[in-house]
Amino acid sequence: MFDFSTIGFADLLPFILIGFAAQLVDGALGMAFGQISSTLLISMGVPPAAASAGVHTAETFTTAVSGISHVVHKNVDWRLFLRLAVPGVIGGVIGAYVLTRIDAAVAKPVVLTYLAALGLYLLYRGFMHRHTERPPRVVEPLGLAGGFLDAAGGGGWGAVVTSNLLVQGSNPRKTIGTVNTAEFFLTVTISATFIATLGWEAFTVATLGLLIGGVAAAPFGALIAKRVNADTLLTFVGVVLTATSLYGLWRALG
Repeated sequence: MFDFSTIGFADLLPFILIGFAAQLVDGALGMAFGQISSTLLISMGVPPAAASAGVHTAETFTTAVSGISHVVHKNVDWRLFLRLAVPGVIGGVIGAYVLTRIDAAVAKPVVLTYLAALGLYLLYRGFMHRHTERPPRVVEPLGLAGGFLDAAGGGGWGAVVTSNLLVQGSNPRKTIGTVNTAEFFLTVTISATFIATLGWEAFTVATLGLLIGGVAAAPFGALIAKRVNADTLLTFVGVVLTATSLYGLWRALG
């Protein structure tokens, strides 16, 4: 764990800005904080397990503020929340443990290709105004898979869960708010699992900067999700999901 007394504002500022931007996107669209933040840390040479631990430590605080904001703006479907949160936590514990024991990078290109295809499909539906709302049927297995992939891949809960629920016809605003709120319980569990296996060494200057910027941005994301109409939200989700997945795929294959 780093020494707080040696930290200067100049050291924190880049990570504060990245945390703010990542959480603004995540709060408004239900995804991308983990992908953006983990990509940054890994590109700086941080080991995948340590990067995922640091990002999830920051997300423990950002998702708490984001979840409260979504509740205040009435963006949460509580029945859907319960169906996601419990299996998500179970999947997160398994994924965090697996990442500290083996390299899960082999499956990453497959997952990213799948997410990029979902992003393109959501983009098409948003542009063509073809989003027909209906209750999602596949929820619990989705929460389990999302939690596992989020911990093992350093991010991805929102990308996996939000996108699949939207494909099934779930209301965009309620989906984004519910997924963000459930993510708090997921990140607390994943962070505790990482701390138990890795200790506090992964808590770095980058983690603190991401935390500060993410907490500051969290309330604004919930407000955006409430105010923007369903087709526009769907289109933006498709753009962000496609872009982040293709970039991650390029890095994984390169």
